[in-house]
Amino acid sequence: MPRPIVVITDTEELDPAPGVRLLADAGWEVRVVGSRDPEAIVAAAHDADALIVGYARVDAALLDRLPKVRMIATMSAGHDMIDTAEAERRGLWVANLPHSATEDVAVHALAQALSLTRRLPQADAVVRSGGWNTELGEVPRRTSELTLGLVGMGRIARTLARLAAPLFGRIAAHDPRATDWPEGVERLDLDTLVERADVLSLHTPSTPQTRGMVDTGLLSRMRPGGLLVNVSRGDLVDPDALLAALDSGHLAGAALDVFPVEPPAADDRLRSHPRLLLSPHSAFLSDASLRAYVTEPARNVIAWWATGRPHTPVVDPTTARNASRTQGALA
Repeated sequence: MPRPIVVITDTEELDPAPGVRLLADAGWEVRVVGSRDPEAIVAAAHDADALIVGYARVDAALLDRLPKVRMIATMSAGHDMIDTAEAERRGLWVANLPHSATEDVAVHALAQALSLTRRLPQADAVVRSGGWNTELGEVPRRTSELTLGLVGMGRIARTLARLAAPLFGRIAAHDPRATDWPEGVERLDLDTLVERADVLSLHTPSTPQTRGMVDTGLLSRMRPGGLLVNVSRGDLVDPDALLAALDSGHLAGAALDVFPVEPPAADDRLRSHPRLLLSPHSAFLSDASLRAYVTEPARNVIAWWATGRPHTPVVDPTTARNASRTQGALA
């Protein structure tokens, strides 16, 4: 019997070798394209059973040229590079990595929040310039007297809430989609959350409803001296509104791991504002997450071939078929 074939499209900065070894040991023929180019992908995957995808776009036009593919595994929690509606229509499985960097991103957000609260960037600048503690312009506030506000209550926000609970006096959140709610987190509407939070941390996807949500109006409703953390999506925040709030002193600081344009231009004011704490879209980054990004998609593919189901599906064609049968029976 011929071996099943899996094609790894683009790996970006990741080393695919650990995932390749897992797949090969499980009996798969593995081809690594190393490109998002559709022509290169088709050349390698015209007879493939499965794809492992980084950022390459997988849409109807590409799938038309890959008639054998029945399974697509992403190397990330996000799966917006896949036309999931088209995959479902064709009866394909799609699996993502919902847990690979949850802890890392939550810890990063907490580290940024604490760094802002303790005024560590300003303290660092004072020492480097030859000064000492008498020259600190702002006295840090005690975290046990502050409210941490979370916009969104998904996996990362829940982990952050658990990690931050012993440190902050109060944790509150807004998420209209969440059904279950963690103990110890107060549930508020968005306006009330924004008005009460001393530190506001964003944990919501980019959608037409959330893009640009952190605008002049929202920032003006934050407490004077408030702090903003964004490890979610760069387009949630209006950069001009943020810079204006920082310039006026209404916000004491903000921490950004994500940006509207990545990387930002060399002359972008986001790069140079003294009240901004920046990281280069690296909240996900750890030795463990880098391993998981290549090994867990491989395990999803192996599980699908062995059992008929990947570990973490986001498109389940069996559910779609069952729903179709049910609708037909009820018609």
